[in-house]
Amino acid sequence: MDKEKIKQYLLDFQEREFLGLKNRDIQLKDSLKIQTVIGARRAGKTYLLFNKIKELEENGMPRKRIIYLNFENPVLSEISFKEIKEVVGLHWSIFPEIMNQKIYLFIDEPQSIPKWELAIRELYDNYNCYLFITGSSSKLLSKEIATCLRGRSITIALLPLSFKEFLEFKNFEADANKISAKSEARIVNYFEEFLKFGGYPEVVLEEDANEKLKIIKDYFDLTIYKDLAERYGLKNTRLIKLLINSLASSTAKEFSANKFYLDLKSRGIKLSKNTLYEYFSILEDSFFVFPLRKFDYSRKNEGLSIPKVYLGDVGFLNLYSLENFGQRLENIVFLNLIREINNFPLMSVNYWKSSDDKEVDFIVSGGKKVKSAIQVCYSLSDDKTSERELNSLLSCLDYFKLKNGLIITKDHEEEKKVGGKTIKIIPCWKWLLKNDYCGII
Repeated sequence: MDKEKIKQYLLDFQEREFLGLKNRDIQLKDSLKIQTVIGARRAGKTYLLFNKIKELEENGMPRKRIIYLNFENPVLSEISFKEIKEVVGLHWSIFPEIMNQKIYLFIDEPQSIPKWELAIRELYDNYNCYLFITGSSSKLLSKEIATCLRGRSITIALLPLSFKEFLEFKNFEADANKISAKSEARIVNYFEEFLKFGGYPEVVLEEDANEKLKIIKDYFDLTIYKDLAERYGLKNTRLIKLLINSLASSTAKEFSANKFYLDLKSRGIKLSKNTLYEYFSILEDSFFVFPLRKFDYSRKNEGLSIPKVYLGDVGFLNLYSLENFGQRLENIVFLNLIREINNFPLMSVNYWKSSDDKEVDFIVSGGKKVKSAIQVCYSLSDDKTSERELNSLLSCLDYFKLKNGLIITKDHEEEKKVGGKTIKIIPCWKWLLKNDYCGII
């Protein structure tokens, strides 16, 4: 460990300025538990830490009581887990007057350090500090922290920007209950951009469309493909590319790993099913893809059922097709539901399919009680499509004994009364601004 370089790193942070930070819906709190933020690379985890640091300073906390350690910085990347506490000691040597005061310790991407979780536990148990951690591996962090710290941490999942946050980044204030015709036109225009390019902060802040696409391509190449191959030591790079392509084309649809396996086998590509499932798990772990299981009261077959799949951001769909508007819309609704149920630990989201293949995109439940049914349809202008979507939703409402249903569209708004049921039809942008408690109506 090069102590002089680390001291310089600590001193440089003391003079770092935080300019142009944008607020996120998620706010980090002072807590006796470790605040652990997980999410995809480039989703804004580091800036969430910086927002908290800025908030602390605005409330009178001196910077010298704040330590920020980014373990992807070359200065810190080579230290061992045993040396992490020595870094805190070096900070105290610079500022001995705060040695007996509570400190705020922010640790960014520590999973590159083997056995890092042991150091975190020692800091938590023996040091007078608030701890905040980020990481871009859902299973690594949740598994290792849960095992090592035994209930001492709270995990917060950070996704790319929601539409509300997107508008915040565009410096546009929208009151969902007071929208003028002029404001609505701007919101609809912004939603078109959100639907096309997604919610990665850097993409949202870039004005040029071609540059947006370049950033998305770079994210895919560097943080999805290359990073995963290196982090997990993936040898079969062709397989991971084929799997990603298949998952992207299956967005908002059922994906059968077995069918994909048989297709590869018929093309002479040799692999084991275990390898295929392992690669799918890796993509899920990195927040590139999310599986959605079919609702099952018994929960017995949940792990075996064919899932629908959604991407962590709709911007990646540009690498496969510039259209697929229906898939994009449904993906956006899915991600917003995931954000919402993170606030309600007992809630879950699934999709529903009847014995005669009628399907509803999302049902939200608490325990075994279904609270709401949500259908997503880009356009209801075609009578046949409108009838199919409505009949499927009505069948679902009858099955779960619900009185109200919701259809989210691109731009259609209406309320229907059918057979004693109330069906609200609402544009997606309006639902994203208004929705409360997972869209329950």
